[in-house]
Amino acid sequence: MILMGRLTRDPDIRYSTGEKPTAIARYTLAVDRRYKKGGEQNADFINCVCLGKQGEFAQMHLHQGTKIVIVGSWQTGSYTNRDGQKVYTNECLVSEHYFCESKSEGNYTPSQNPVLQDAPQSFSQQSMVDSSGFMRIPDGIDDELPFA
Repeated sequence: MILMGRLTRDPDIRYSTGEKPTAIARYTLAVDRRYKKGGEQNADFINCVCLGKQGEFAQMHLHQGTKIVIVGSWQTGSYTNRDGQKVYTNECLVSEHYFCESKSEGNYTPSQNPVLQDAPQSFSQQSMVDSSGFMRIPDGIDDELPFA
């Protein structure tokens, strides 16, 4: 499945226990509906979960209001809560993230993410971004593309 929307809150990051801790990020994506009922803007709120490298990516780069495209699969599950009631879950297991707007369009500044405040320039990849917030394309890349 492919969805585009905005994060309704900052991702909640946790790490699994064990020999190799794995990042687990959870967030909600507000996805606008294609058709408006009575002229109202409607949205679906999709619960998303990212594991491993995608969870670490979410921790470092995603925040409330970020507009992204996600690629993933739909998974359902259930569990019994403390009251003994069965609870059903639906969420998107995210395999890929893509940004949909520049940092300036999203009103984002690196100071909003404490993880990146002290990050080196090469780590945050700010040197690869032009003044409009888009990634610079290296010269000669067309020669390497199989479909150019």
